[in-house]
Amino acid sequence: MIFLLTSLCCEAQYSFSGFTNPDEWQNTVYLSIVEDYRKMSGVYSEQIIAKTKADETGYFEFKGNMLDVENRIYRIHVDKCSETQQGLNHFNGHCGDSEELLFIAKNTDTLKLPFSFGNQVFCKIESSNPKANAFLKIDSLKNDMRFAYGEVRSEANRKLNNKKWFKALQTYGEALNEPIAELSIYAYLSDRSSDLHSYYVEDLQNNPYYNNLKTRLESKYPNAPYTIQYRNELAADRYMMATSDKVRASDSSRGIVLYSILVLSLLLNAFLLFRYWKRKQSKTKELKAKLSKQEQVVLEHLLQDKTNKDIAESLFLSVSTVKSHTNNIYKKLNVQSRDDAKSLFIK
Repeated sequence: MIFLLTSLCCEAQYSFSGFTNPDEWQNTVYLSIVEDYRKMSGVYSEQIIAKTKADETGYFEFKGNMLDVENRIYRIHVDKCSETQQGLNHFNGHCGDSEELLFIAKNTDTLKLPFSFGNQVFCKIESSNPKANAFLKIDSLKNDMRFAYGEVRSEANRKLNNKKWFKALQTYGEALNEPIAELSIYAYLSDRSSDLHSYYVEDLQNNPYYNNLKTRLESKYPNAPYTIQYRNELAADRYMMATSDKVRASDSSRGIVLYSILVLSLLLNAFLLFRYWKRKQSKTKELKAKLSKQEQVVLEHLLQDKTNKDIAESLFLSVSTVKSHTNNIYKKLNVQSRDDAKSLFIK
């Protein structure tokens, strides 16, 4: 019976591994969870859930059992920024000295990121999850689109390609049969700074695609933050379009009311996402609450893979005192090793 439970526990673990180029990138590798589909591309510190060090060959691995049991969007990234540079270089999520990969995964998945031609990183995915490489496929289609735009650089060619690729991207996203991957395309097409936004505004008025996407999301991911965000954005965009003529004709007070509604909708969306995040963090806080203040400090050093000697020197304690704190931590958390303790906190 114990063997069976152990086997089941081992099966319910994820493993994300791969290689970076140690000659080009720093050896710190970051794993993030993306719960806002408007922040799929970029480097956002609030999304990071784990980090690890690549070895001298560039190999790294993330593993554990704390991810969601259903598909979510994750990102692995590396950069060339020191810790003192990250705050400046990652402002608003943009970093020219980084390399990232988006993928879809769940808690039981195995994912490998081998080197591609010329030791390029994050260009190939080998995964037990058939949806893992959906974003690579979308990026490949976007590259085809950019090539089509660049063949003839004229206003006429741009307009023809806008109409063609708007529909092509939409159709391709639906064919992926993975609604959270479709959201990447929706975010691209509905981006207000994009040339395609005017087509989106027109399309939203009479194309059932958007309602169908909402139905697919609600059916497959009813409680996911992506579904909540999409539902709210869709309602806000439709409300804005339905009232745009009246707003233009109304006085300034009516305009204030309209924008207040939109702001409230965005605030509600932010609140729901925050509440979702808080629920995920509550378990970690409950576990740490079992420890004394000194034990919590020692735990933070353990999670950074520091040796007992390093911890003792950092906290001005003896090695035996550190060992005593460590044993107390194991008992209170009901774990047997550092790896067990890390699996509780590094998600």
